Amino acid sequence: MSNNIEDNRDALKKELEKLKYEFKIELPKKIAEARAYGDLRENAEYHAARERQSFVKARIGQLADQLSKLNNIDLSRISSDCIGFGSTIIVIDNDSGEELELSFVSPNEVNPSEGKISLSSPIGQALNNKSVGDVVVVDIPAGKRTFLVQKLITIHGNIFDIAEKE
Repeated sequence: MSNNIEDNRDALKKELEKLKYEFKIELPKKIAEARAYGDLRENAEYHAARERQSFVKARIGQLADQLSKLNNIDLSRISSDCIGFGSTIIVIDNDSGEELELSFVSPNEVNPSEGKISLSSPIGQALNNKSVGDVVVVDIPAGKRTFLVQKLITIHGNIFDIAEKE
């Protein structure tokens, strides 16, 4: 599971390198070419290149921040036997009987439709530091939901299953 952090870090580094190259090499060339066309007030190529430059600069800042946060994750401080960052779990919704698979990811990776949530979400806060077999009541905007933790795979690769506890 710690490969997930490494894979994420590598993907961020690649995107950051690509954007830095575009920002320092490609965009200045495009802006210089567009300036050569003359009147900048009605020069669509110039304005498009400047707009792209602003976007790329902002994205570089975001990526650098995300990379810094990933580099500061200390795996030794993440529990190896409870739900925490990087864990993947299977829970049963006690009300509907529905089985849900959830992965606890960094805020920039959150995608609830794919089961990727952060520990700061209501469900994440309720499940944080829980173990297999725990019943957890979660307050969400739609009301209270009760989950039974069936399976846990920690960021360290440790696997806990309710079937093994019984």
